[in-house]
Amino acid sequence: MRLAGKVAVVTGAGSGFGEAIALRYAEEGAKVIVNDLNGDSAKRVAGGIAQQGGKATAHTGDVTASKDVKAMIQAAIDTYGQLDIVVNNAGYTHRNQPMLDVDEETFDRVFAVNVKGIYLAAVHAVPVFRKQGHGGCIITTASTAGLRPRPGLTWYNGSKGAAITLTKSMAAELGPEKIRVNCICPVAGDTPLLHMFLGEDTPERRAKFIATVPMGRLSKPMDIANACLYLASDEAEFITGVALEVDGGRCI
Repeated sequence: MRLAGKVAVVTGAGSGFGEAIALRYAEEGAKVIVNDLNGDSAKRVAGGIAQQGGKATAHTGDVTASKDVKAMIQAAIDTYGQLDIVVNNAGYTHRNQPMLDVDEETFDRVFAVNVKGIYLAAVHAVPVFRKQGHGGCIITTASTAGLRPRPGLTWYNGSKGAAITLTKSMAAELGPEKIRVNCICPVAGDTPLLHMFLGEDTPERRAKFIATVPMGRLSKPMDIANACLYLASDEAEFITGVALEVDGGRCI
């Protein structure tokens, strides 16, 4: 049990990568706050964890709203008595299209979820880590898009580039307090957002994209979950400020 005795908050945990992270953490002994904007999805995932003998609590909240993020962090304290891990997994994108075709409202939502969400999580979680006095762990789901940006996703690419830079800067600033901050950079996976990244999810477009991945496939949720498990575990106690590529070689 690599996360025994730890309490984790996972955002965007009602589907895709976040669901896999929540399940994997629970399998390894963590007590999990399953946060999602879709309350029914959060309840489904938390219920599934409970059925498998794990401990999880569903929580509905918007990562772009300070009051919701505060309530999410407080839920971990009220329910399980502590907080050890925060996974900023919730994400949003615009459809793959020319950069000037993305409307302002969509642009604002992309940066609110992908960047402001990181800020709000830090605002509410870091004081808890400091009060507890034994450090903490923050992991953000960034993207290969922040490392190897391609046309069509310009504003999304920029938001994930910000996530990577924020990870490194936070790690440098919080390291003396034993608060570790890392991010993972997945290649696109078969998740509810895939059609947005491809512009249109067709066999031809999938094949064209997969041809750019040396290992010849999309990412799987469990690929991401296992990477997040390692970064949250004590095995990674000296690892901070890392943008870990989980991409089958896409960024080479």
